[in-house]
Amino acid sequence: MTEPSIFTRILNGEIPAEILGETDRLFALRDIAPQAPVHLLVVPKTAEYRDVTELAAGDPSLLAEMVAFAGKLAEEHTDDGDFRLVFNTGANAGQTVFHVHAHVLAGGLTEKSVGA
Repeated sequence: MTEPSIFTRILNGEIPAEILGETDRLFALRDIAPQAPVHLLVVPKTAEYRDVTELAAGDPSLLAEMVAFAGKLAEEHTDDGDFRLVFNTGANAGQTVFHVHAHVLAGGLTEKSVGA
């Protein structure tokens, strides 16, 4: 059995975090190492999927919900609603938490944030 991800631990109340938004299947919070002025995470409440490719194959409707929720968050947290949506897939691509999640980036994006 694997250790619960940081996101599961946040959901279980083991690690404090400010939840910015929530649905029945998703929640959102600020990234602890922001790569842009707005850097939010959209996270499924299920730890069943390690990355976006597993999610797309296993539950495409949840992936669609994540994208829609990201758009809603961008409308709430940016001046113009514009944003970049990034999924890191695999350790060599920068994924450090193997519980699928999306990065919502906006406002003054830099070259550093391109590979986030």
